[in-house]
Amino acid sequence: MLFTLKKCYYRIYQKVLKFAMCFMNWSEPQLLEGEGAVLKLPKYIKDKGLNRILVVTDKGLMNIHLLDPLFEELKAQGIEYFVYDGVQPNPTIPNIEHCRDMYLDNNCEGIIAFGGGSPMDCAKAAAARVVKPKKSVRKMRGYLKVGKKLPPFFAVPTTAGTGSETTVAAVVTDPETHEKNAISDPCLRPKYAVLDPALTVDLPPHITSTTGMDAMTHAVEAYIGKSNVKSTIRYAEDATKLIHDNLEKAYNNGKDIEARENMLKASFYAGSAFTRAFVGYVHAIAHNLGGLYNTPHGLANAVILPYVLDWYGSSVYKKLAKLADIIGITKENMSNEEKAKAFIAELRRMNKAMNIPEKFDFIKEEDLPTLIKRALKEGNPGYPVPKIMDEKECEKVIRSFIK
Repeated sequence: MLFTLKKCYYRIYQKVLKFAMCFMNWSEPQLLEGEGAVLKLPKYIKDKGLNRILVVTDKGLMNIHLLDPLFEELKAQGIEYFVYDGVQPNPTIPNIEHCRDMYLDNNCEGIIAFGGGSPMDCAKAAAARVVKPKKSVRKMRGYLKVGKKLPPFFAVPTTAGTGSETTVAAVVTDPETHEKNAISDPCLRPKYAVLDPALTVDLPPHITSTTGMDAMTHAVEAYIGKSNVKSTIRYAEDATKLIHDNLEKAYNNGKDIEARENMLKASFYAGSAFTRAFVGYVHAIAHNLGGLYNTPHGLANAVILPYVLDWYGSSVYKKLAKLADIIGITKENMSNEEKAKAFIAELRRMNKAMNIPEKFDFIKEEDLPTLIKRALKEGNPGYPVPKIMDEKECEKVIRSFIK
Protein backbone atom coordinates (compact mmCIF):
# COMPACT_ATOMS: atom_id res chain seq x y z
CA MET A 1 0.00 0.00 0.00
CA LEU A 2 2.77 2.46 0.93
CA PHE A 3 4.66 1.77 -2.31
CA THR A 4 1.43 2.27 -4.30
CA LEU A 5 1.04 5.70 -2.72
CA LYS A 6 4.67 6.48 -3.50
CA LYS A 7 4.17 5.54 -7.14
CA CYS A 8 1.15 7.85 -7.35
CA TYR A 9 3.22 10.68 -5.90
CA TYR A 10 6.07 9.99 -8.34
CA ARG A 11 3.75 10.09 -11.35
CA ILE A 12 2.09 13.33 -10.20
CA TYR A 13 5.52 14.89 -9.64
CA GLN A 14 6.62 13.87 -13.13
CA LYS A 15 3.48 15.24 -14.80
CA VAL A 16 3.82 18.56 -13.00
CA LEU A 17 7.48 18.79 -13.99
CA LYS A 18 6.67 17.96 -17.62
CA PHE A 19 4.02 20.71 -17.65
CA ALA A 20 6.39 23.23 -16.05
CA MET A 21 9.07 22.44 -18.63
CA CYS A 22 6.77 23.72 -21.38
CA PHE A 23 7.46 27.23 -20.08
CA MET A 24 11.25 26.94 -19.94
CA ASN A 25 13.78 28.16 -22.48
CA TRP A 26 14.82 25.24 -24.71
CA SER A 27 16.92 27.22 -27.18
CA GLU A 28 19.46 24.92 -28.78
CA PRO A 29 23.17 25.74 -29.06
CA GLN A 30 24.45 27.57 -32.10
CA LEU A 31 26.58 25.06 -34.01
CA LEU A 32 29.90 25.18 -35.80
CA GLU A 33 30.05 21.90 -37.74
CA GLY A 34 32.38 19.94 -39.98
CA GLU A 35 36.00 18.91 -40.20
CA GLY A 36 38.22 21.75 -38.97
CA ALA A 37 35.34 23.64 -37.36
CA VAL A 38 37.28 24.09 -34.12
CA LEU A 39 39.70 26.42 -35.90
CA LYS A 40 36.81 28.77 -36.66
CA LEU A 41 35.94 29.08 -32.99
CA PRO A 42 38.52 31.74 -31.96
CA LYS A 43 37.30 34.25 -34.57
CA TYR A 44 33.74 33.43 -33.55
CA ILE A 45 34.70 34.25 -29.95
CA LYS A 46 36.59 37.40 -30.94
CA ASP A 47 33.59 38.65 -32.92
CA LYS A 48 31.60 38.53 -29.69
CA GLY A 49 34.03 40.94 -28.06
CA LEU A 50 35.68 38.43 -25.74
CA ASN A 51 39.41 38.74 -25.06
CA ARG A 52 40.13 36.55 -22.02
CA ILE A 53 39.02 32.91 -22.07
CA LEU A 54 39.36 29.99 -19.68
CA VAL A 55 39.90 26.65 -21.43
CA VAL A 56 38.73 23.69 -19.33
CA THR A 57 40.15 20.30 -20.33
CA ASP A 58 42.09 17.34 -18.93
CA LYS A 59 45.75 16.38 -18.81
CA GLY A 60 45.27 13.49 -21.22
CA LEU A 61 44.20 15.80 -24.03
CA MET A 62 46.94 18.26 -23.15
CA ASN A 63 49.57 15.50 -23.27
CA ILE A 64 48.60 14.45 -26.80
CA HIS A 65 48.60 18.13 -27.87
CA LEU A 66 45.06 17.96 -29.26
CA LEU A 67 44.42 21.57 -28.21
CA ASP A 68 47.57 23.03 -29.79
CA PRO A 69 45.88 24.16 -33.06
CA LEU A 70 43.13 25.86 -31.04
CA PHE A 71 45.70 27.61 -28.86
CA GLU A 72 47.58 28.88 -31.91
CA GLU A 73 44.40 30.27 -33.42
CA LEU A 74 43.41 31.93 -30.14
CA LYS A 75 46.80 33.67 -30.14
CA ALA A 76 46.34 34.70 -33.77
CA GLN A 77 43.03 36.31 -32.87
CA GLY A 78 44.59 38.18 -29.95
CA ILE A 79 42.66 36.25 -27.34
CA GLU A 80 44.44 35.62 -24.04
CA TYR A 81 43.67 32.16 -22.73
CA PHE A 82 44.20 30.34 -19.46
CA VAL A 83 44.08 26.56 -19.10
CA TYR A 84 42.55 24.52 -16.31
CA ASP A 85 43.53 20.91 -17.04
CA GLY A 86 42.95 19.35 -13.62
CA VAL A 87 39.63 17.73 -14.50
CA GLN A 88 39.36 14.13 -13.27
CA PRO A 89 37.42 11.42 -15.15
CA ASN A 90 34.54 11.93 -12.71
CA PRO A 91 34.87 15.65 -11.84
CA THR A 92 34.78 16.43 -8.15
CA ILE A 93 33.70 19.42 -6.11
CA PRO A 94 37.37 20.45 -5.53
CA ASN A 95 37.90 20.33 -9.32
CA ILE A 96 35.01 22.71 -9.77
CA GLU A 97 36.22 25.10 -7.08
CA HIS A 98 39.75 25.22 -8.51
CA CYS A 99 38.34 25.83 -11.98
CA ARG A 100 36.11 28.65 -10.70
CA ASP A 101 39.05 30.24 -8.89
CA MET A 102 41.16 30.24 -12.04
CA TYR A 103 38.33 31.91 -13.98
CA LEU A 104 37.94 34.67 -11.39
CA ASP A 105 41.66 35.15 -10.64
CA ASN A 106 42.37 35.80 -14.33
CA ASN A 107 39.34 38.01 -14.98
CA CYS A 108 38.08 35.68 -17.71
CA GLU A 109 35.09 36.63 -19.84
CA GLY A 110 34.02 33.21 -21.13
CA ILE A 111 34.73 29.48 -21.06
CA ILE A 112 35.71 26.87 -23.63
CA ALA A 113 34.95 23.34 -22.40
CA PHE A 114 37.13 21.01 -24.47
CA GLY A 115 36.92 17.24 -24.11
CA GLY A 116 34.45 14.58 -23.09
CA GLY A 117 31.68 14.81 -20.54
CA SER A 118 34.01 15.35 -17.59
CA PRO A 119 35.55 18.68 -18.70
CA MET A 120 32.13 19.90 -19.79
CA ASP A 121 30.48 18.95 -16.49
CA CYS A 122 33.31 20.59 -14.56
CA ALA A 123 33.12 23.74 -16.68
CA LYS A 124 29.33 24.00 -16.39
CA ALA A 125 29.40 23.65 -12.60
CA ALA A 126 32.32 26.10 -12.30
CA ALA A 127 30.43 28.62 -14.45
CA ALA A 128 27.41 28.16 -12.21
CA ARG A 129 29.60 28.89 -9.17
CA VAL A 130 30.89 32.03 -10.89
CA VAL A 131 27.39 33.47 -11.24
CA LYS A 132 26.15 32.09 -7.89
CA PRO A 133 29.13 32.77 -5.59
CA LYS A 134 27.14 32.26 -2.38
CA LYS A 135 25.67 28.90 -3.39
CA SER A 136 27.79 25.78 -2.92
CA VAL A 137 27.90 22.93 -5.42
CA ARG A 138 26.08 20.71 -2.94
CA LYS A 139 23.22 23.23 -2.73
CA MET A 140 22.93 23.31 -6.53
CA ARG A 141 22.27 19.58 -6.82
CA GLY A 142 18.86 18.69 -8.18
CA TYR A 143 16.54 20.67 -10.44
CA LEU A 144 16.43 24.41 -11.12
CA LYS A 145 18.86 25.45 -8.38
CA VAL A 146 21.06 27.78 -10.48
CA GLY A 147 18.63 30.10 -12.22
CA LYS A 148 21.12 32.59 -13.58
CA LYS A 149 22.68 33.08 -17.02
CA LEU A 150 26.20 31.65 -17.30
CA PRO A 151 29.18 33.47 -18.81
CA PRO A 152 29.60 32.86 -22.59
CA PHE A 153 30.13 29.10 -22.83
CA PHE A 154 31.57 27.23 -25.82
CA ALA A 155 31.43 23.41 -25.81
CA VAL A 156 33.87 21.38 -27.92
CA PRO A 157 33.22 17.62 -27.58
CA THR A 158 36.06 15.23 -28.36
CA THR A 159 33.95 12.11 -27.83
CA ALA A 160 30.65 11.15 -29.43
CA GLY A 161 28.71 10.07 -26.41
CA THR A 162 27.85 12.34 -23.52
CA GLY A 163 25.94 14.97 -25.47
CA SER A 164 27.00 17.48 -22.81
CA GLU A 165 27.35 20.14 -25.48
CA THR A 166 23.55 20.34 -25.61
CA THR A 167 22.34 19.20 -22.19
CA VAL A 168 21.10 21.08 -19.14
CA ALA A 169 22.95 18.84 -16.70
CA ALA A 170 26.34 18.60 -15.02
CA VAL A 171 27.22 15.48 -13.04
CA VAL A 172 29.47 16.02 -10.02
CA THR A 173 31.19 13.56 -7.66
CA ASP A 174 31.28 14.37 -3.96
CA PRO A 175 34.63 12.98 -2.73
CA GLU A 176 33.44 12.91 0.88
CA THR A 177 30.42 10.66 0.29
CA HIS A 178 31.46 9.11 -3.07
CA GLU A 179 28.08 10.10 -4.49
CA LYS A 180 27.52 11.25 -8.04
CA ASN A 181 24.87 13.94 -8.25
CA ALA A 182 23.43 15.93 -11.12
CA ILE A 183 22.87 19.67 -11.29
CA SER A 184 20.05 20.28 -13.79
CA ASP A 185 18.97 23.69 -14.97
CA PRO A 186 18.22 25.07 -18.48
CA CYS A 187 20.76 27.84 -17.87
CA LEU A 188 23.52 25.17 -17.96
CA ARG A 189 22.79 24.38 -21.60
CA PRO A 190 25.72 25.69 -23.69
CA LYS A 191 24.86 28.50 -26.08
CA TYR A 192 27.54 27.46 -28.58
CA ALA A 193 28.88 24.05 -29.62
CA VAL A 194 31.53 22.82 -32.06
CA LEU A 195 31.02 19.45 -33.77
CA ASP A 196 34.37 18.72 -35.41
CA PRO A 197 34.84 15.04 -36.34
CA ALA A 198 38.59 15.53 -36.77
CA LEU A 199 38.86 15.82 -32.98
CA THR A 200 37.54 12.27 -32.54
CA VAL A 201 39.52 10.30 -35.14
CA ASP A 202 42.29 9.28 -32.74
CA LEU A 203 40.01 8.08 -29.95
CA PRO A 204 40.97 4.60 -28.71
CA PRO A 205 38.46 1.94 -29.82
CA HIS A 206 37.25 1.25 -26.27
CA ILE A 207 36.47 4.94 -25.75
CA THR A 208 34.68 5.06 -29.09
CA SER A 209 32.54 2.06 -28.17
CA THR A 210 31.60 3.00 -24.62
CA THR A 211 30.89 6.66 -25.35
CA GLY A 212 28.86 5.59 -28.37
CA MET A 213 26.77 3.23 -26.26
CA ASP A 214 26.41 6.05 -23.73
CA ALA A 215 24.71 8.05 -26.50
CA MET A 216 22.56 5.03 -27.36
CA THR A 217 21.47 4.85 -23.72
CA HIS A 218 20.53 8.54 -23.77
CA ALA A 219 18.41 8.03 -26.88
CA VAL A 220 16.69 4.86 -25.67
CA GLU A 221 15.99 6.03 -22.11
CA ALA A 222 14.58 9.33 -23.38
CA TYR A 223 12.43 7.51 -25.95
CA ILE A 224 10.83 5.01 -23.58
CA GLY A 225 10.16 7.54 -20.83
CA LYS A 226 6.92 9.40 -20.15
CA SER A 227 8.06 13.00 -20.71
CA ASN A 228 8.56 13.01 -24.47
CA VAL A 229 7.45 15.76 -26.83
CA LYS A 230 7.54 15.66 -30.64
CA SER A 231 11.09 17.01 -30.87
CA THR A 232 12.56 14.57 -28.35
CA ILE A 233 10.88 11.62 -30.08
CA ARG A 234 12.38 12.68 -33.41
CA TYR A 235 15.82 13.27 -31.91
CA ALA A 236 15.84 9.91 -30.12
CA GLU A 237 14.78 8.01 -33.24
CA ASP A 238 17.36 9.76 -35.43
CA ALA A 239 20.10 9.20 -32.85
CA THR A 240 19.31 5.50 -32.48
CA LYS A 241 19.47 4.98 -36.25
CA LEU A 242 22.72 6.92 -36.64
CA ILE A 243 24.41 5.08 -33.78
CA HIS A 244 23.34 1.66 -35.02
CA ASP A 245 24.58 2.46 -38.53
CA ASN A 246 27.86 4.16 -37.61
CA LEU A 247 29.22 3.16 -34.21
CA GLU A 248 30.80 -0.13 -35.23
CA LYS A 249 32.24 1.53 -38.34
CA ALA A 250 33.92 4.16 -36.17
CA TYR A 251 35.07 1.46 -33.73
CA ASN A 252 36.64 -0.67 -36.46
CA ASN A 253 38.12 2.24 -38.40
CA GLY A 254 38.80 5.33 -36.33
CA LYS A 255 39.79 7.30 -39.43
CA ASP A 256 36.33 6.95 -41.01
CA ILE A 257 35.52 10.64 -40.93
CA GLU A 258 31.95 10.16 -42.15
CA ALA A 259 31.19 7.67 -39.37
CA ARG A 260 32.82 10.01 -36.85
CA GLU A 261 30.75 12.95 -38.09
CA ASN A 262 27.55 10.91 -37.94
CA MET A 263 28.37 9.80 -34.39
CA LEU A 264 28.85 13.42 -33.28
CA LYS A 265 25.44 14.24 -34.76
CA ALA A 266 23.94 11.22 -33.02
CA SER A 267 25.42 12.22 -29.69
CA PHE A 268 24.05 15.74 -30.10
CA TYR A 269 20.59 14.44 -31.05
CA ALA A 270 20.55 11.99 -28.13
CA GLY A 271 21.64 14.75 -25.78
CA SER A 272 18.89 17.02 -27.09
CA ALA A 273 16.39 14.21 -26.49
CA PHE A 274 17.27 13.36 -22.92
CA THR A 275 17.93 16.90 -21.75
CA ARG A 276 14.18 17.50 -21.96
CA ALA A 277 12.76 13.94 -21.80
CA PHE A 278 15.16 12.75 -19.06
CA VAL A 279 16.88 9.40 -18.63
CA GLY A 280 16.02 6.49 -16.30
CA TYR A 281 17.23 3.73 -14.05
CA VAL A 282 20.17 2.81 -16.28
CA HIS A 283 21.69 6.19 -15.53
CA ALA A 284 20.66 6.13 -11.90
CA ILE A 285 22.57 2.90 -11.35
CA ALA A 286 25.47 3.86 -13.63
CA HIS A 287 26.03 7.20 -11.88
CA ASN A 288 26.31 5.48 -8.55
CA LEU A 289 28.65 2.78 -9.86
CA GLY A 290 30.81 5.69 -10.95
CA GLY A 291 30.60 7.28 -7.52
CA LEU A 292 31.46 4.08 -5.64
CA TYR A 293 33.97 2.49 -8.00
CA ASN A 294 34.95 5.23 -10.46
CA THR A 295 33.43 3.14 -13.27
CA PRO A 296 33.55 5.03 -16.60
CA HIS A 297 30.04 6.28 -17.23
CA GLY A 298 29.72 5.08 -20.83
CA LEU A 299 30.93 1.61 -19.91
CA ALA A 300 28.45 1.38 -17.04
CA ASN A 301 25.55 2.45 -19.26
CA ALA A 302 26.55 0.03 -22.02
CA VAL A 303 26.59 -2.96 -19.69
CA ILE A 304 23.48 -2.07 -17.69
CA LEU A 305 21.14 -0.97 -20.52
CA PRO A 306 20.01 -4.43 -21.76
CA TYR A 307 19.32 -5.67 -18.23
CA VAL A 308 17.11 -2.72 -17.31
CA LEU A 309 15.24 -3.02 -20.61
CA ASP A 310 14.68 -6.72 -19.84
CA TRP A 311 13.21 -5.74 -16.48
CA TYR A 312 10.86 -3.12 -17.98
CA GLY A 313 9.27 -5.95 -19.97
CA SER A 314 5.91 -5.28 -21.61
CA SER A 315 5.90 -1.61 -20.54
CA VAL A 316 8.48 -0.86 -23.28
CA TYR A 317 7.61 -3.42 -25.97
CA LYS A 318 5.72 -0.99 -28.22
CA LYS A 319 8.41 1.69 -28.18
CA LEU A 320 11.34 -0.70 -28.52
CA ALA A 321 9.49 -2.39 -31.38
CA LYS A 322 9.39 0.98 -33.17
CA LEU A 323 13.13 1.43 -32.64
CA ALA A 324 13.74 -2.09 -33.95
CA ASP A 325 11.81 -1.17 -37.10
CA ILE A 326 13.79 2.06 -37.47
CA ILE A 327 17.18 0.31 -37.33
CA GLY A 328 15.98 -2.35 -39.73
CA ILE A 329 16.31 -5.58 -37.74
CA THR A 330 12.70 -6.77 -37.85
CA LYS A 331 10.89 -9.25 -40.05
CA GLU A 332 7.33 -9.33 -41.32
CA ASN A 333 4.65 -10.60 -38.93
CA MET A 334 6.81 -10.17 -35.81
CA SER A 335 4.89 -9.10 -32.69
CA ASN A 336 5.86 -6.01 -30.69
CA GLU A 337 7.28 -8.30 -28.01
CA GLU A 338 9.42 -10.14 -30.55
CA LYS A 339 10.64 -6.87 -32.07
CA ALA A 340 11.46 -5.41 -28.66
CA LYS A 341 13.42 -8.49 -27.63
CA ALA A 342 15.23 -8.38 -30.98
CA PHE A 343 16.22 -4.79 -30.23
CA ILE A 344 17.60 -5.73 -26.81
CA ALA A 345 19.45 -8.66 -28.38
CA GLU A 346 20.93 -6.27 -30.93
CA LEU A 347 22.27 -4.06 -28.15
CA ARG A 348 23.95 -7.11 -26.63
CA ARG A 349 25.36 -8.07 -30.04
CA MET A 350 26.81 -4.57 -30.51
CA ASN A 351 28.40 -4.69 -27.05
CA LYS A 352 29.97 -8.06 -27.76
CA ALA A 353 31.22 -6.98 -31.19
CA MET A 354 33.02 -4.05 -29.54
CA ASN A 355 34.48 -6.05 -26.63
CA ILE A 356 32.25 -4.50 -23.99
CA PRO A 357 31.79 -6.99 -21.12
CA GLU A 358 28.43 -8.59 -20.37
CA LYS A 359 28.78 -8.25 -16.58
CA PHE A 360 30.87 -6.61 -13.89
CA ASP A 361 33.07 -8.45 -11.39
CA PHE A 362 33.98 -5.60 -9.02
CA ILE A 363 30.68 -4.86 -7.26
CA LYS A 364 30.98 -5.76 -3.58
CA GLU A 365 28.16 -7.47 -1.71
CA GLU A 366 28.49 -5.06 1.20
CA ASP A 367 28.02 -2.09 -1.14
CA LEU A 368 24.69 -3.28 -2.56
CA PRO A 369 22.43 -1.56 0.03
CA THR A 370 24.19 1.78 -0.58
CA LEU A 371 24.11 1.35 -4.36
CA ILE A 372 20.41 0.47 -4.35
CA LYS A 373 19.46 3.31 -2.00
CA ARG A 374 21.37 5.93 -3.98
CA ALA A 375 20.17 4.71 -7.38
CA LEU A 376 16.52 4.84 -6.32
CA LYS A 377 17.02 8.22 -4.64
CA GLU A 378 18.28 9.54 -7.96
CA GLY A 379 15.65 7.82 -10.08
CA ASN A 380 12.56 8.50 -7.97
CA PRO A 381 10.61 10.70 -8.40
CA GLY A 382 12.52 12.70 -11.00
CA TYR A 383 12.98 10.21 -13.84
CA PRO A 384 9.72 9.54 -15.78
CA VAL A 385 10.53 5.85 -16.28
CA PRO A 386 8.09 3.46 -17.99
CA LYS A 387 7.81 1.32 -14.85
CA ILE A 388 8.70 2.28 -11.28
CA MET A 389 11.22 0.14 -9.42
CA ASP A 390 11.36 -0.70 -5.72
CA GLU A 391 14.35 -1.82 -3.66
CA LYS A 392 13.90 -5.56 -4.24
CA GLU A 393 13.50 -5.07 -7.97
CA CYS A 394 16.53 -2.81 -8.09
CA GLU A 395 18.58 -5.43 -6.28
CA LYS A 396 17.42 -8.11 -8.71
CA VAL A 397 18.45 -6.01 -11.70
CA ILE A 398 21.86 -5.21 -10.22
CA ARG A 399 22.53 -8.85 -9.34
CA SER A 400 21.70 -9.81 -12.92
CA PHE A 401 24.82 -8.04 -14.24
CA ILE A 402 27.22 -9.13 -11.45
CA LYS A 403 29.57 -11.98 -12.32
